[in-house]
Amino acid sequence: MSIYILCLILFAVGLYCLLVKRNLIKKIVGLGIMEYAVNLFFILLGYRHNGQAPILDKEQAIVNMVDPLPQALILTSIVIGLGVMALMVAITVRLYEKYRTFDIGEIRRLKG
Repeated sequence: MSIYILCLILFAVGLYCLLVKRNLIKKIVGLGIMEYAVNLFFILLGYRHNGQAPILDKEQAIVNMVDPLPQALILTSIVIGLGVMALMVAITVRLYEKYRTFDIGEIRRLKG
């Protein structure tokens, strides 16, 4: 149970960075932390205590196992997250080239 609470704390740290920080780089890092917290949560949900692996017979010993479906979904999520992160960094670099700052307040003030 404490592992799930740690996932929640990690998600809260990412949400704090996303909502409170004004620097675009810090917002991108916060979004990445949130993504990793959700991925960790789904991986932890796939673990089964005293479960039986599908390839084992009923006579064989019951062992701890991990469900492979959440692992496959998280692997796909990591790849998609990497693409989204690259897009956000590219947009941030373009904004920096135009406005010479990462501060959102300055970018909003310098419209035009």
